[in-house]
Amino acid sequence: MRPLTVAQAVAAAAVAMRLARGRDRPAPLQPGSSGPAGEPVSVVIPARDEESRIEGCVAPLLADPAVGEVIVVDDESRDGTAELAGRLGATVVAGAPLPDGWVGKQWALHQGVRAAVGPVVVLLDADTRPKAGLCAELAALLDAYDLVSAGPRFVCGGPVEQALHASLLATLVYRFGPIGPSATSADRLLVNGQCLAFRKARMVEVDGFARVRRHLTDDVALGRSLARDGWRVAFRDAGALLEVDMHESVADVWRQWGRSISLRDVTSAARQAGDLGVVWLTTALPVLRLAAGRPGPLDLALLAQRFLLLVALRKSYVRPGVGLVVSPLLDVVAAVRLTWSALLPTRTWRGRHYGCAAVRPGGRPGRPVRSAAR
Repeated sequence: MRPLTVAQAVAAAAVAMRLARGRDRPAPLQPGSSGPAGEPVSVVIPARDEESRIEGCVAPLLADPAVGEVIVVDDESRDGTAELAGRLGATVVAGAPLPDGWVGKQWALHQGVRAAVGPVVVLLDADTRPKAGLCAELAALLDAYDLVSAGPRFVCGGPVEQALHASLLATLVYRFGPIGPSATSADRLLVNGQCLAFRKARMVEVDGFARVRRHLTDDVALGRSLARDGWRVAFRDAGALLEVDMHESVADVWRQWGRSISLRDVTSAARQAGDLGVVWLTTALPVLRLAAGRPGPLDLALLAQRFLLLVALRKSYVRPGVGLVVSPLLDVVAAVRLTWSALLPTRTWRGRHYGCAAVRPGGRPGRPVRSAAR
């Protein structure tokens, strides 16, 4: 048996084991399942040049009875983000200048969490569209967990955008398994920084955002750091309660996913190589061999498995369509983007340039610091 065939078989077995964990997925979050929130919830939204999207996030939160306050941290926006958020009724915190050694989002969250009044804090990105009941369900999970993350349904602007998005999303599933089941170790844990919930007192005590101040993949860095310290971390499907419209075009999907898709700054070089191998061998290679008219039995089995995954991925999209159906045909493109992200990582984000430390392979989050950033 040729070495490439052996390697593909090993990669296929690893993927099959990861996908099988989906049988243990908890039920998706549903509105009203846990009743009203027992404690006031403070929602913190970091925002930099989000005038066109901030209303869709803030307005439903202000109407949610579980939400005691909505804090928008204006991260030195160059548009009317702060003015619009204030007119809507949110509390606007003017972000202080970014200190050396910090990535912008973490600095904004660091300030916003400290400004929060409620004992429970929910973090949302400005491009999220929360629905009534989301914050109450997240707060209820904090009786059993210390950090809760939620996966949304995605809004895509057209079939090509959806196809590329779904293909990139599949690389995460093949590397880490589906949303819900507990990670095999802290080093393989995923969370979604678009939506996080925790108790303020504990996060302030451990100075969580200072730990991950240098990371561009800040959400996963935070989750893994806290999990290593014994925090109970949950990642739940909240598609019925949360939507995200984060991309403006196909080019935007390519650019934004490229920033973090490889998880370069929180993954060792050896593990990255293994993850790339799995994706190329189980998704890209079967498509290439099919295009060449030379698929083997294992290639056909992997292609069948990939198309079966579409059934599960349907629930990840507000309007699943033809783009989702044809997304496996873009798996070679997704593998190229993943490899590019690992080898030539993005260091510029939202008009700011960060140094090598923000993308250094395998960098582990540090401990709390005492500095001007406090």
